[in-house]
Amino acid sequence: MYICILYAYIHYVKLNMPASAKFEIDWKAVGHRVREVRGFEVNQAQFALELGISQGQLSRYEKGGSEIGAAVLLRLARKSGKTIEWLLTGRDTF
Repeated sequence: MYICILYAYIHYVKLNMPASAKFEIDWKAVGHRVREVRGFEVNQAQFALELGISQGQLSRYEKGGSEIGAAVLLRLARKSGKTIEWLLTGRDTF
């Protein structure tokens, strides 16, 4: 259910946002934030297992080589206590 809501929100924002306000997601920067969330005490294999993905996929996410799907973003947000917006942009707006 949360994934459907997130998906609908993302598409609503894309359609209703003025062209001048649209931005591209910097997946390399997202990867840095994922690495920050993982921390130094947990290795990639352990963290990937907790997220339900492979270690290789987590590595691609952290390097910015792959876009992160809504389900994984939601798991990352819940695990870290951060918002999906922070994971994607580095900013929180309320």
